[in-house]
Amino acid sequence: MPSPDTDLAVAVDIGGTFTDVALLDRRSGRIWRAKTPSIPSDPSEAFLNGIRLALADAGHEAPMLERVLHGTTIATNMILEDKGARTALVTTRGFRHVLAIGRQDIPRKANLYTWIKPRRPVSPSHIVEIDERIYAGGEIGLALDEASVHAAADAIAEMDIEAVAICLMHAFANPAHEQRTAAILHERLPGVAVTISTDVLSEVREYERSLTVALNASVMPGVTTYIGKLEQRLANEAVAAPLLLMQSNGGVAGAATIRRAPALTALSGPAAGVVGARAVAEAAGIRDLITVDIGGTSADICLIKDGKIGLTQTGHVGEWPLPLPMVDMVTIGAGGGSIAAVKDATLSVGPRSAGARPGPAAYGHGGTLATVTDAHVVLGHLPARLLGGRMALDRDAARAVIEKNVAVPLGIDVEAAARGILAIIDNTMVGALRVVSVERGHDPRQFTLVPFGGAGPLHGCALAELLGIRRVMIPTAPGVLCAEGLLAADLKSEFSRTLPKAGPIDVAAAEAVFAELDARAEDWFAEEAVPEADRQTRHVALLHYRGQGGELAVLWTGTVAETERNFVDAHRALYGFNLAAPIELVTLRVEATGVGKGLPRSDLAVAPVAEPTEMVPLHLADGLKDIPLFDRATLGAGAVVVGPAIIAQLDTTTLILPGWTGAMHASGALLLTREDAA
Repeated sequence: MPSPDTDLAVAVDIGGTFTDVALLDRRSGRIWRAKTPSIPSDPSEAFLNGIRLALADAGHEAPMLERVLHGTTIATNMILEDKGARTALVTTRGFRHVLAIGRQDIPRKANLYTWIKPRRPVSPSHIVEIDERIYAGGEIGLALDEASVHAAADAIAEMDIEAVAICLMHAFANPAHEQRTAAILHERLPGVAVTISTDVLSEVREYERSLTVALNASVMPGVTTYIGKLEQRLANEAVAAPLLLMQSNGGVAGAATIRRAPALTALSGPAAGVVGARAVAEAAGIRDLITVDIGGTSADICLIKDGKIGLTQTGHVGEWPLPLPMVDMVTIGAGGGSIAAVKDATLSVGPRSAGARPGPAAYGHGGTLATVTDAHVVLGHLPARLLGGRMALDRDAARAVIEKNVAVPLGIDVEAAARGILAIIDNTMVGALRVVSVERGHDPRQFTLVPFGGAGPLHGCALAELLGIRRVMIPTAPGVLCAEGLLAADLKSEFSRTLPKAGPIDVAAAEAVFAELDARAEDWFAEEAVPEADRQTRHVALLHYRGQGGELAVLWTGTVAETERNFVDAHRALYGFNLAAPIELVTLRVEATGVGKGLPRSDLAVAPVAEPTEMVPLHLADGLKDIPLFDRATLGAGAVVVGPAIIAQLDTTTLILPGWTGAMHASGALLLTREDAA
């Protein structure tokens, strides 16, 4: 049972290599952190292992938990690896080939002459049509023919299908036919997951809506099973606390919401990291930052301007556009487990990863391929043991795989091979960092770089030097920041409706739609048990210039002049120009937020003297040198560490390169600056 003396919330983020846990007592402000190896065959087992570790460290029992938060990549991995459930799609007669046709454009970096359209998540043979028609204004043009729905159920029953997606024409304007079709299919196809487009994306554009609901259906059985496992494991531990899951938009939602729309979790883990990075940066007085979350498999990069996390509805998961509100970030295959290989006398690093098993050779699980982590071990960037001493590194194994797979094929020594691996992976990440900054009109030199994740602080100084950035901030617990971001997250959901026809802003008509959306938001607040005092809603308008194919989301002010001015300002900021064309309103959205309590802030005790625990050998470009290794837990506010140096802690290791100086901020953050910084 929860205790009146504590207010415990636990957050768990499962990554490709490690599962990170943060346990917070809001009454005392104390945070306990834990890391445990991920278990790809059953992520729910690592979920519970991590919770047990954190509770044991804190001296608390599982039944005392009052909130359980989770960031998961289950849906993401199923989409990326094409391992979703066998799915059928039900659509309006005449629209069977919407998915196959898609859009006329090709991926930005694809070759115009060789690009091949990827296989669709639902093949035409698994798409069935029914007789019905709703017009753009929501009027029923042709009543739903239930006999055709029953015929569709008969056809699907012969397909060996696990999930059904329903996407009917103009359902965003009137969901009645979708809802009735779903009711019939639920009855006729027991055991088959059924989802409708208006539960996932209630907006215009048939291809994107069809694709989104198809992907949602394909991951629904897997995510539902996974959530069920988590809830059962928590019940076995006598935990009665609600399970909340991170969404791609940077907010959390209850298990019931995620069961209906699991696609909302497509960027769950990375979004939590961005939320955590902003909270830590604000505590240190930093509002303009570029975050880079480097884990075992991928690097996720996001730019935050003036403390605001940007959202996009033009994001992708793998090859697929997924127009759900999500944190605007770039993800690439670059992490500690990225594999280095030589082919045709050329060294490449990533995107293939060694994952959690076998992982890097240095982890001692039988890895035989050279990885980025092995390169760090060879050069002395990592201490002899990780995870607070629980995990020993095998330096001989790391050296052997780099020698065999990289050094010998290239005819160079092992240290040069290791430096080459790191140079390639750093430049790969710099390319993605430029995408979110330079390519969007931002000068990265005006931002603070915030590297986190298990591998982030090892690369922070090198990435900053390549970009000309003069300040790097290392959070208090970089390796578990995604978990701590969950603790800082608000409850969030979006409710939208596309207008029957794009046109000039009609305030009266817009307010009527907002009233409908506000009512849906209130129902969601009630479902999530959000207290009245914590409920906030924000009205947003999606507009474009007449003839444009996409919209910009701006704050709705209730007047035509102010809303249009917001659009003009946003268009100029993004594109650098405006058009002499009429502005049209396309979609209205209500963003509902259940305001959370955020992370507690506590000042670090002042201790200006930094004493190293030992001297360790480090391979620099100019040779081997003994440098100081510090335990971060011993560094108080005001402590200064001059590079080259290594700072070790439970969840990560920070490498301070020559020419950089680290200073502990009162908030607990470590601020690194170049010696020549102004």
